[in-house]
Amino acid sequence: MASSSFNGPAAADGKSELFRTKKPKPENRDESELLTVPDGWKEPAFSKEDNPRGLLEESSFATLFPKYREAYLKECWPLVQKALNEHHINATLDLIEGSMTVCTTKKTFDPYIIIRARDLIKLLARSVSFEQAVRILQDDVACDIIKIGSLVRNKERFVKRRQRLIGPKGSTLKALELLTNCYIMVQGNTVSVIGPFSGLKEVRKVVLDTMKNIHPIYNIKTLMIKRELAKDSELRSQSWERFLPQFKHKNVNKRKEPKKKTVKKEYTPFPPPQPESQIDKELASGEYFLKASQKKRQKMEAIKAKQAEALSKRQEERNKAFIPPKEKPVVKPKEASTENKIDVAAIKEKVKKAKNKKLGALSAEEVKLKMEADEKKKKKKK
Repeated sequence: MASSSFNGPAAADGKSELFRTKKPKPENRDESELLTVPDGWKEPAFSKEDNPRGLLEESSFATLFPKYREAYLKECWPLVQKALNEHHINATLDLIEGSMTVCTTKKTFDPYIIIRARDLIKLLARSVSFEQAVRILQDDVACDIIKIGSLVRNKERFVKRRQRLIGPKGSTLKALELLTNCYIMVQGNTVSVIGPFSGLKEVRKVVLDTMKNIHPIYNIKTLMIKRELAKDSELRSQSWERFLPQFKHKNVNKRKEPKKKTVKKEYTPFPPPQPESQIDKELASGEYFLKASQKKRQKMEAIKAKQAEALSKRQEERNKAFIPPKEKPVVKPKEASTENKIDVAAIKEKVKKAKNKKLGALSAEEVKLKMEADEKKKKKKK
């Protein structure tokens, strides 16, 4: 017994030493090498060989669509069915309920394709065209539907910020699409995005910042700088904080002035005079000493005077329609000045002379003179 108790701890120590020596030592690798993905690497496609027995149970998803999408969905639904049948997914369109449903079949082997089919019908319901929405069935493409309706309370402010995201003639949205390699669709209270995972993250940040009153141009500038830095292989493992612009948010609150400004009166130690009562006013005017019948007669006279004034004003307004408008004064035509008179006779003579002349031909007098000159030359030669 003593020998067994003596050998026990020694054996245990030997085992622990053996395990310590067998532990593999971690290799000294650079962390940046583990995090970076090699250029041109793609995840292998999921084939039927990966899951030959198929799925255990049927899965289905349904989504509603608005009334204005009904006509478009009717047209493109055969194309949707064709695209989903390639992956062994059934698609049904219910125009009575206004819903689209996708479900797996016995031939479906890819377990994640039903999630992509669900995203496809969601994008079609959010006014994304079929040509863009069908890209979601690819392995390297994802989608994100960003809800922006509840981010801004004021409706006018929400519309302005949403328009700021689109930009003039859609220029801001186009710049975002080029920088992130994503397709962006702004429709109602949602923003639908289709593209790679890295692009979706950037677009979500830009959209949420725009709704928080941060102009998208700041984020676009940052994305442009990041794009240039990513091209340099040396800077991939370094921090880019020193290159990125730091925009300070200036919140200048202009204090609103009231419409009616109260002017403070000068301070006086004396209290204001006591206002006169109704009896004091009657005593001053002499009404207090009048009888009840006389007071009643005065009231009736005042009422009649007001009525007569109102009647006369009303009559004047009615008579305005019968007053003819003021006519414009007739402008007499100015007599032609003697200096600028045209000499008609002189013009007629010029026209007659022009008729007699033939273009390119000499006049009769010029012909006679020419003939005489030729005869003189002949005589001199003889």
